[in-house]
Amino acid sequence: MSEIAKIELGGTTYEFPVIEGTENEKAIDISNLRAATGYVTLDTGYKNTGATTSAITFLDGEEGILKYRGYPIEELAEKATFIEVAYLLIYGNLPTVTELETFRSNITKHTLVHEDMKQFFEAYPAKAHPMGVLSSMVCSLSTFYPESLDPNRSPEAKDLTILRLLAKLPTLAAWAYKNSTRHPFMYPKNEFDYCKNFLYMMFAMPTEEFKVDPVVVDALNKLFILHADHEQNCSTSTVRIVGSSQANLYASISAGISALWGPLHGGANQEVIEMLEKIHADGGDVDKWVLKAKDKEDSFRLMGFGHRVYKNFDPRAKIIKKACDDILTKLGVNDPLLAIAKKLEQVALEDEYFKARNLYPNVDFYSGIIYKALGIPTEMFTVMFAIGRLPGWIAQWKEMTENKEPIGRPRQIYTGVVLRQYVPIEKR
Repeated sequence: MSEIAKIELGGTTYEFPVIEGTENEKAIDISNLRAATGYVTLDTGYKNTGATTSAITFLDGEEGILKYRGYPIEELAEKATFIEVAYLLIYGNLPTVTELETFRSNITKHTLVHEDMKQFFEAYPAKAHPMGVLSSMVCSLSTFYPESLDPNRSPEAKDLTILRLLAKLPTLAAWAYKNSTRHPFMYPKNEFDYCKNFLYMMFAMPTEEFKVDPVVVDALNKLFILHADHEQNCSTSTVRIVGSSQANLYASISAGISALWGPLHGGANQEVIEMLEKIHADGGDVDKWVLKAKDKEDSFRLMGFGHRVYKNFDPRAKIIKKACDDILTKLGVNDPLLAIAKKLEQVALEDEYFKARNLYPNVDFYSGIIYKALGIPTEMFTVMFAIGRLPGWIAQWKEMTENKEPIGRPRQIYTGVVLRQYVPIEKR
């Protein structure tokens, strides 16, 4: 027998169905609450509200589980490529050999951006934050492809928009960096895979031969996979709610990039490096700053430790920790910030204070260290996050439009003045 939730209001009992997901998650369906009772629920920040049903990503914070389309993140990070995972998220299944080759080939065909867009980059000041540039440039793509403005086109037309965005985002991201350094833009090379091509456009110079260690490419591939989707977080929910108005894919993803920009969301790995710089500037005494973190009266907190969702170890952190160790060993980087980071990691893994509170290093901690070791500027960290998250955003937008979900329209509880009479300005 199906479960029923009962709410008693003013002596009347109302019944609402309980629905259950495939991973035994349970929810009270209050879709008809206001129509039936005249009431709405108040859930500031939507911490207890399911805004949609989705078949894309499953996350269990208590058990430390993350799965894409049913595949454990551990298996995908170890065995798959980022492009395979992108296909999986967007289309629901891992691709066959033929499907993967076609998908990869089609992405390669669309990596170039219109030459006119170079003028947009050149108009930005060198100090423009790359996330602001990236968000603007992605939205601008819709003006170059006006046929994309209708999200209800044929599946083939929708797929073309998806391919264009997957292909062009790394180019736009790399060019945003190149423009900030006033270095010449590097055009994509079709013979390179997705991750290597991005590194080429970021770091290559016209007069130099480009070489990159496979360990670096593999670590970047893993980072992109680990960031590819994370259920209904702030930026993903933004993409879905913007898309619910039938805004085109480029506009919806641009909004997601803007949401990701915030320091409470995608900016966390940037804050890790800023914290390490602060400790280094103070003399590098890790023990002193650990004591400050333990002091309830001190406002300082360690960035990159613990997670809002995961109540024990972040499963993504377990994977990327090894890649981080491999990178530091392979590159032999001698950086005082990285030395401080390794000391902090040791403390968090061994100190009972941190273990008891589940304040383990998270994916932001390790990704920040890796990006630092690769020479990626701090302001580009969130851009790297956006490249990895793109397939998840696309998958969520695609699912939402195909399910014909209604436009998002949250309610509120009004707490303002009840009624006032207008007073002419000369009498105020």
